[in-house]
Amino acid sequence: MSEPRWLSETEREAWVQFAAVLELLPSALDSQLVHDEQLTHFEYFLLAMLSEAEGRTLRMSELASRTNSTLPRLSKVVNRLEAEGYVERVPSPDDRRATNAVMTDAGWAKIVGAAPGHVENVRSLVFDQLSAEQVEQLSAITHALMKRLDPEGRMRVTGRAR
Repeated sequence: MSEPRWLSETEREAWVQFAAVLELLPSALDSQLVHDEQLTHFEYFLLAMLSEAEGRTLRMSELASRTNSTLPRLSKVVNRLEAEGYVERVPSPDDRRATNAVMTDAGWAKIVGAAPGHVENVRSLVFDQLSAEQVEQLSAITHALMKRLDPEGRMRVTGRAR
């Protein structure tokens, strides 16, 4: 068995800091959205994916892919959003076995109302701390990581290749 490729001190420090961001950022995003809009970050993200889709409609399996969710988790969240009147489930006109999630007008109003506060929170937590050069570096870094983590492009992350 070969020797493990241990992290250098610089890599270890970067990893520990990155892991801390991965732990802290989701709860900071949730906190603002729950307080202001009674939405979790995942619910916001799900609505955002629907808002960007043609006809504000996606097949449930496609929505699960774009949100990196399992179908059971997605179904539970869609149940809640459906109860709030933000989403409807309808049979797919292309495949009777499939179900589509459709954003309602109330869902559109919710995402439009939630977006300014969410964007301000993202700006405050992330981008206001970085120089323009660091934002470019962050974009390049996340692009490189996504090529490895999501090689098929399931989450449909867009942006310039670096």
